Amino acid sequence: MTRRLLLSYLSLAALLLLCLEIPLGFVYSRSERERVTTLAMDEAEQIAAYASLSIDMGRARQELPERVARCAERIGGGKVVIVDQAARLIASSHELSREESQGLAARPGIAAALRGTATQDVRTSTIGGVQYLSVAAPVSHGTNKQGAVWITLPTEMVHARVHHIWLLLAVGGLTALVAVAGVGFGIARWTGRPIRELERATHELAEGGAATPVAITKGPPEVRSLAATFNRTAARLEHLLASQRAFAGEASHQLKTPLAALRLRLENLESDIALHARGSLTAAMTETDRLARMVEGLLAMARLDESAAEREPVHLDRVCVERHRAWEPLFEQHGVRLVLMGDYAGQVLAVPGAVEQILDNLLSNSLRVAPFGSTVTIDLRRPQASERRFHHRPAPVELHVTDEGPGMTEEQRRRAFDRFWRAPDAPKGGTGLGLALVQRLAHASGGEVLLRQAPYGGLDAVVQLPSAGAPVRKAAGPPPAHDRPARRLETTVKL
Repeated sequence: MTRRLLLSYLSLAALLLLCLEIPLGFVYSRSERERVTTLAMDEAEQIAAYASLSIDMGRARQELPERVARCAERIGGGKVVIVDQAARLIASSHELSREESQGLAARPGIAAALRGTATQDVRTSTIGGVQYLSVAAPVSHGTNKQGAVWITLPTEMVHARVHHIWLLLAVGGLTALVAVAGVGFGIARWTGRPIRELERATHELAEGGAATPVAITKGPPEVRSLAATFNRTAARLEHLLASQRAFAGEASHQLKTPLAALRLRLENLESDIALHARGSLTAAMTETDRLARMVEGLLAMARLDESAAEREPVHLDRVCVERHRAWEPLFEQHGVRLVLMGDYAGQVLAVPGAVEQILDNLLSNSLRVAPFGSTVTIDLRRPQASERRFHHRPAPVELHVTDEGPGMTEEQRRRAFDRFWRAPDAPKGGTGLGLALVQRLAHASGGEVLLRQAPYGGLDAVVQLPSAGAPVRKAAGPPPAHDRPARRLETTVKL
């Protein structure tokens, strides 16, 4: 922020200096040229008056050479030439060649002065490769035309003075910019320091840290007011989050004991309930189990909110093999085949225990909807070589859990991650928290979860987890035969 403020100050100062100095430089340049031209015209008129007296007294050849030499020295290296009415040279401040002497009558300024025009002819001409400012004045006594005076000044003198003033303006502008930079840097630091403190506190709050109050006693009043508002907002947000976490955690803990007691009392009533009422008792026990699972889900979410656990490498292949072994007997009891297949995925980054909970919830949902005799597939897909890097980060590893159940519509897939939402035709016993918890765990691990329609019906739950590096093969050789997953292709590497 300091850099941007300083840049804005310098930009405004530079714009202001340019708007002031450029017109000032052009005005000075024009006035300097006019001053030099006026000086040359005054000198020409004075010499013309002196030359007229000298010609009348017959001493032009004796007096005028010295006079024009002093005039040329006075005007700073210019040239002064006096000619008679026939354009013959009378006096010159410098040596003229034969051709130059004969060509004086062709000079526009001299020709105009010999005609006795009332105005002087001011021209910028090039003589010998050097630009000159020429001024010509007639020499006359009354109506008697006696000759002309021609003065030329090299424009280098004018240009040198103009360049000097431009240089002074540039140095002055740079000095002003340096001063503005020093003052602006101090103001920017003074203004930006409380903003940086607010930014630091905001990042800490966004990362799950404590809402530390920002003590700002310096800076603009608006920033101090913003800091006070931020402190109140952060404190209120921390209080609300703490209250929410405490309510979820305490309510979940407090409900677990009465639910267990309620389940036990319902089981004890089974022998005393009439046969025709056994169905209602079974339904009550089922709802009690459902409520217990809901409480467990709320407790898991509360623990996830309370713990800002760091992500760590998790060997995805081993976790999938272990969960496959744990769930396979239960799937067999329901007449559903559980298959593990895919590539070596290696290590992924996830919060501790997240992958196990994600798999358990997805497999539980799949088992609930899978028809008898169908197959539920756990499929690991490692990114291809062309997809392993995007945005300078490794591409995520995909974990697919696919079933052959009724599936979901597009609208249902969009709402499936809402808490307590269940599809209208969903089997009984669900709580509506499983997929919400899966999404929370995936996001906490830096990944994402998607629901897609399976190729042969059913639902394909895709969990994308960031890769922790290149996949690592097991050094102990291939797994035992009963742990080997099915192969998707002949070239697929078995876990």
